[in-house]
Formats: sequence, C-alpha cells, structure tokens
Amino acid sequence: MAEFILPPKLKKGDKIAVIGTGNGPSKEIFPEVYNLGLERLREVFGLIPIEYPTSQENPEYLTNHPKQRAEELMQAFKDDDIKGVIAAIGGTGEQIRILKHLDPEVLKNNPTRFYGYSDNTSLNLYLWKHGIISFQGPMVMTELAMQGKMHDYTVEHVGKAFFDNSIGEVEASKQFTDENLEWAEPENLEKHREMEENPGWEWHNFSEPISGRTWGGCLEIVSINMSAGRIPEKQELEGKILLLETSEELPDKIQIEDFMLGLGERGVLEVLKGIVAGRAKARSHLEEPEPEKREEYRENQKEAIKKWMDVYAPDTPILFNFDFGHTDPIIPAPIGGRVELRPETEQVIFR
Repeated sequence: MAEFILPPKLKKGDKIAVIGTGNGPSKEIFPEVYNLGLERLREVFGLIPIEYPTSQENPEYLTNHPKQRAEELMQAFKDDDIKGVIAAIGGTGEQIRILKHLDPEVLKNNPTRFYGYSDNTSLNLYLWKHGIISFQGPMVMTELAMQGKMHDYTVEHVGKAFFDNSIGEVEASKQFTDENLEWAEPENLEKHREMEENPGWEWHNFSEPISGRTWGGCLEIVSINMSAGRIPEKQELEGKILLLETSEELPDKIQIEDFMLGLGERGVLEVLKGIVAGRAKARSHLEEPEPEKREEYRENQKEAIKKWMDVYAPDTPILFNFDFGHTDPIIPAPIGGRVELRPETEQVIFR
C-alpha cells in the first residue's frame, strides 16, 4: 500500500465543490435547507461553494446517473481552482455504484480534501484504498444546515478539518442531540434541536495508550462494501483503528452482531489495534422513542460490538460514545489519518 497523503488544507476565500455524491434529497426537494448549508460555508467558514449539477438533482435522477456523479468528483479533483469537495448529503447505500466509474490515477494525481459521511463512506473507503485521507463530514444539508445555528463544537472541529493539517487533541462534547426536525417545514430552520447531557466517552478494555491509522465509517456502508468484496485484506488492516458509527436506519442488535461476526471470520478483528465507536443515533424520522428506550438502544449496540470482539479479540480496546457520525455535534474524523488514544488522561489526539 502506498503512503497516505493528506491533501492540502483550504484557506479562507477558497472554492469548494458541492456535489451530489450520494442519492439523497438535495436542492430540488429541500431548497431552504440546501441554501442554508451554502450560506454557512460562505459566512461561517469564508469558503466559496461551487455547485455542481448533481448537487441540485432529485434522488431518482441521482440513482440513475452514477457515472455522472463519479465524473463530477473527478472533474472537481482535477480543477486547480477547487481546493475541497463536500457532499451535499448521503443516500440510500447505493453510492458504491459510482466507484467503478472512478479513475484512481486522477484522484491520486490531484489529491483534494473530501468531506462526507453516511453513504459517502463508500468514497471514504475508496480514497483510503488509494492512499488519500478524507473526512467523515460535514455535509451541506446536515451539520452545515443545522437548525437554529451550527454547534460551536462542530464549527471548531470542522474549521480544523478545512484549514489545518491536523484536528489535534479533542474533548467530548458537553451535550449532544439525535433529534430530527422535519425539513419539509421551513420554520424548523429557526428552531434548535433538543440537547441531552453527554455522559462522556466510555473507555473499554484499555490498559495503555494506543495509536494507529484509521479505517472505517458508517457501519451499514462498510457492510455493503464488505459484501461487494471492496474492503482491504486483513494484512492491510493490521494495526489499524476501526471507526464505526450507525445511521438513522437504526440497525438492530442482530445486524450489528452479524457485521462484527463477518469481520471476525475475515480475520480483521484480531489484527486491529482498537475500535472507536460513535454514539448511536437512536431516533429516526419514523421512530421517536422515549429517552429510556433510546439509551437502551445505545447500550444494546455496545453489547453487540463487544459480543464478537470477546470471541475473536478479547483484549482489543474500544472507545465508545465518540462524537462523530449521525449525532450532533461532530468531529469530522479523518479516514486514513492517525489517532492516539490515551486512557489515563482520557485524551484523543488526531495527528
């Protein structure tokens, strides 16, 4: 495997491409949300969003045009005036279909910072395969269009992902939310989501500091890539730290156990240096359980991850409740970057 490249950092006034890399609903369906995200790119971060055609299309069009989405991504990477690429939104899991239309030489010869998570995990993993570090977020229509105002915690860490060469040391957020406010009601853009106190990160099985290069992302999308034979062999993942988080699809305990079982049988779990698991999103647009049920769901997810780790790699440390993925606020964790976990001081440091 080639050495990893961190694409050049952005600076205020740079142009950033907005592309419909996923097939989720974007500008055509929710223009107020989309436009708010662009406004935040301009006003909060001082960047100039350049809208590519797919960022404005509907899900049916995007699903039917995987090649166009791939071509736009390559076009943005090749354009010397474009210093970063950000996903408008995620999707249904089918982003993996664009990968066969990508030319890895174009991406490797024109390394550009890419920001996106959820379905965009397919792209994060593809870039990892070719030695390019990318970031798990933000996206235009989620973190950037956060109702009321962006979380200060998100602004701080996204700013580092945009403008610095490392995110550096991070601390757990004081509060978090996984509430959904319906985009179809524009007045919700003025509202603040319900916040909950964050109990902090949970350090499981640690006896000493660990460090390593990261790999992973949204569990459901990693699973799709595993089914398609698009994840690295175990020797490539030796010594790596697996990042895992789950989406608003709310996968149940059995799904997560099955995913971990598959990694175990591939020999991956036994070669990992550790796991960083995001706090589980426990609410969806269809389900709004009471707080006790949400906490039960999160605990069940932790137990599902531990179950097969206890069989295949019982001594491997796991950090739970990390602030990335589908809950807010977020740290846009670098996929392919290095992270150090220090249990004695409860520090997480991205190098």
